[in-house]
Amino acid sequence: MARRILAAGNWKMNKTPSEAAATIEAMKATCASDTVDVLLCVPAIDIPAAVAAAKGSNIQIGAENVYFKDSGAFTGEISADMLLDAGIKYVILGHSERREYFAETNETVNAKMLQCFAKGLIPIMCCGETLTQREQGVTMDFIRQQVKVGFLGLTGEQAKQAVIAYEPIWAIGTGKTATSDQAEEVCKGIRDLIRELYGDEVAEEIRILYGGSVKPSNAAELFAKEDIDGGLVGGASLKPDFGEIVNYRK
Repeated sequence: MARRILAAGNWKMNKTPSEAAATIEAMKATCASDTVDVLLCVPAIDIPAAVAAAKGSNIQIGAENVYFKDSGAFTGEISADMLLDAGIKYVILGHSERREYFAETNETVNAKMLQCFAKGLIPIMCCGETLTQREQGVTMDFIRQQVKVGFLGLTGEQAKQAVIAYEPIWAIGTGKTATSDQAEEVCKGIRDLIRELYGDEVAEEIRILYGGSVKPSNAAELFAKEDIDGGLVGGASLKPDFGEIVNYRK
């Protein structure tokens, strides 16, 4: 089956609410597409302004994180119900920056995955290796562990709705990009793992993205690969020419 391409932006800690609204207004024309799903995951404080700005367009707004509890004494955290009430459908989980700077583990990512499906959010679960791990030849061992623990307890129906984003840590914000063949090799390995865990149907339906210095100049080559179903895009999603990635076929 043909999986629909997803062009997802990860804004990280960039743009104020007013800047977010202005950027999205400028993106409405450039990101228009009938064939590609367009998503911008923005800082939590930007969500209301971003949702309002994107209204009436094909641009969906997502979040960059969620907590695994419904409510309570968790200062600074954001619950699934809060995101849903704000109009959010997708949320990024387990980004390498969250793992490195905020001590997220495979186990906390799994707890968040389970919470997303309990509440009706769609998680974009990130995985990826360091340069040292790649050089040591343990890339797939490491990523298989991230995915297996992250998906622990998910049913096949839940798994096929999830999105996995493969982001080699050495290519995030560095200007370095895995070659399309390197990216495809790992994305195929992830799909093969999902096939082991859930069978052919789930493996053929789940969307696997590549992230790590995706830009207009390399999007078409990456997205043409059989097991790459779009991109999780950082810096290049902060400008209206993100539309060049969305409309990579042109």
